Amino acid sequence: MNRPSASVTPGSGATAGPPREMTSTEQEEYLRLRHAASVRHRLARRSGAVVLLVLTMLLAPLALVAAWVHDEVADTGRYVQTVKPLASDPAVQKVLVNRLTDRVVDNVDVDGVTNALTDTLQKNGVQPRVVEASKVLVGPLRSAVHTVVERNVSRVVTSEVFQQAWVGANRRAHAAVVSMLTGSREGALQADGGKVQLDLGTVVDQVRQRLVDAGFDKASAIPDVNRTVTLFETEQLGKAQDGMRLLDVVGTWLPVLTLVCAGLTVWVAPNHRLMVMVVGIAVAVMAVLLLVALAVVRRVYLDSVPSAALPPDAAAVIYDAFLRFLRSSTRTLLVVSLLAALTAYLYGPGRAARGVRGLAGRGATAAGSGLRRTGLNTGLTGRWLTAHASWTVGVTIGAGALALVLWNRPTVGAVVLVLVLVLVVLAITAVLAAAGPAPDAAAEPGPAVT
Repeated sequence: MNRPSASVTPGSGATAGPPREMTSTEQEEYLRLRHAASVRHRLARRSGAVVLLVLTMLLAPLALVAAWVHDEVADTGRYVQTVKPLASDPAVQKVLVNRLTDRVVDNVDVDGVTNALTDTLQKNGVQPRVVEASKVLVGPLRSAVHTVVERNVSRVVTSEVFQQAWVGANRRAHAAVVSMLTGSREGALQADGGKVQLDLGTVVDQVRQRLVDAGFDKASAIPDVNRTVTLFETEQLGKAQDGMRLLDVVGTWLPVLTLVCAGLTVWVAPNHRLMVMVVGIAVAVMAVLLLVALAVVRRVYLDSVPSAALPPDAAAVIYDAFLRFLRSSTRTLLVVSLLAALTAYLYGPGRAARGVRGLAGRGATAAGSGLRRTGLNTGLTGRWLTAHASWTVGVTIGAGALALVLWNRPTVGAVVLVLVLVLVVLAITAVLAAAGPAPDAAAEPGPAVT
């Protein structure tokens, strides 16, 4: 070990000479100070990594929920995808049929019909026995009306036309609300100050065109004045629009902030590979806790909904439909986190990791040797891949991670697809590297000379 030395500076009045070596006491003090500085530096990095790790753990579930709420509220297409399955679900269809049937039957005056029949029979001098018998027709008549109405309503609700109407109505309603909350002028429902206004311009144009097509040429002169109708005024509209803007910021940037915190956690930590494992496991734990919380909330929700208001099976379907994408995003985060932790472990010195790497290496070597025996030699390409194996693996894994980051709303299926592609690319590059030129015989160790 080279010891630090001290030299006499010119002009100090001392005779210049060879540098003086440090004494053992000075060297021990020097090493002690260096060790103390190194310990303080590593301790500061560990402390910073722990703080960032806790922040990442807290932000991960919040980012999932914020992104889900933002998509459901601000994205009409996403909202339509959420509610579309409800129109074809048997439990929801049954509720709709029952509600619509009851509403129609309640509007049918069965008592009035039977009373009119009784009065008519009395006026026509029908026997009193027949008149009295007509009074008991209320129950059978109401049952018959209910059966007929229910059958026809069921045909409508279970038809493809109803599902299309369901999607169209939800799309228009959601788009109108989004237009109002964002202050857009494109939809029929608009917000101006504290007023919510309905733009009748599209309706006026369609009516005018239909009148012209029907032969009323003068309808083309219908003016465009007073095309906007004020529906209501509210002081809360401004607050709702502010909330929409805040949701847009939080739902967009909170996931980005979470990714940045996770990256900084790994970068600040002294042992990057170990911290990747820790972050992956920690985020996976938070994803599991979020899934458990959603299951608990589901049970609480189902217990709190009265059966008279909504049957349990329909309530469960509605809850699952609205939280479907949140569950999917949480499961995706869980799988990605576990894959990151597993990848970091396989890069490590563990016995199992060495065994997996050795098995993969032997398999690639055997495949490459088989290609060489068939006359396929990758030449300089194989030699370059062998010399840059670490870079090749790193770039391939990084490309897979980047694909998931740039993927719009990735699912577990998307993660599996990217994983398979990454493994295939790694296998191909390893085999091509092994199929390169065989080592020169001169480079191989020869027999020992005795």
